[in-house]
Amino acid sequence: MAQRYAYLGPQGTFTEAALRSVPGALDAEHLPYATVPAVLDALRRQEVEVAVVALENSVEGSVPTTLDELATGEPLQIVGEVHLPVSFALLVRPGTTFADIKTVASHPHAQPQCRRWLGEHVPDAEWRAATSNAEAAQHVADGHYDAALAGSFAAARYGLTALAEDIHDVADAVTRFVVLRRPCPPPPTTGMDRTTVVAFIGEDHPGALLEILNEFSMRGINLTLIQSRPTGAGLGSYLFWMDFEGHLSDARVGEALMGLRRICADVRFLGSYARADQVRPEIRRGTHDTDFTEAAAWLEAVRAGRPGA
Repeated sequence: MAQRYAYLGPQGTFTEAALRSVPGALDAEHLPYATVPAVLDALRRQEVEVAVVALENSVEGSVPTTLDELATGEPLQIVGEVHLPVSFALLVRPGTTFADIKTVASHPHAQPQCRRWLGEHVPDAEWRAATSNAEAAQHVADGHYDAALAGSFAAARYGLTALAEDIHDVADAVTRFVVLRRPCPPPPTTGMDRTTVVAFIGEDHPGALLEILNEFSMRGINLTLIQSRPTGAGLGSYLFWMDFEGHLSDARVGEALMGLRRICADVRFLGSYARADQVRPEIRRGTHDTDFTEAAAWLEAVRAGRPGA
């Protein structure tokens, strides 16, 4: 039986485009869901085996809904990531001109990436939010709005025309998507990996964040993303989402995670997986796996009364 992959729909979203590049996805059944929480809940309920959601954009930053759902909902695990270059098209019904456009719909992350372009080309148009860019295109096809910012590949799906293409205020924008499964052993290390965890501070005090960062710094681990989010337990209660270089099987990563577990109220492991950009970390002197092994052997010898061993 073909595996089932969930994604933010409807058909024609950038998430669907990212899904198609996931190994094995072309032989799978693709199931669209209306929201990111719905995508993740489908995975939790075992309606699907895999879910793909957007995590961050190089222009707009992290996607709060994804962070919050993965940090506090029933645990899921990241097993891979996809980096997708993002450029928008202005999709309209056939025959529509720039002068006809009074409303433009898109996902909230799309509009800021094209704000200046919209101001120059459709300055009087009002923006309308949609749950996805493909849904915006669908609304245009149904006659609710005049234009949509979406991927050009969505035009054919909804019988629309691209009035303009390659729209962006910042060149080379990229969105990072993560591939999720229910909790499982991490994929094997590739030497070009990323690990994601969420750390919950037990008691707010001066230097609390510094204590967390020191667990990485002293082991030569580079953080690639750190984002604070409210826990929902009251003002001043925060969690920290962290992506960093390395794999759970690396000694330096294991030591850092144990350090976090000692000083934090809770630590949620969200996965170790191959980096989409295939960047290999620079491992500092003293933080190789062999360095930890030799240090442990030395300590054992000292404890056994053989300090010169």
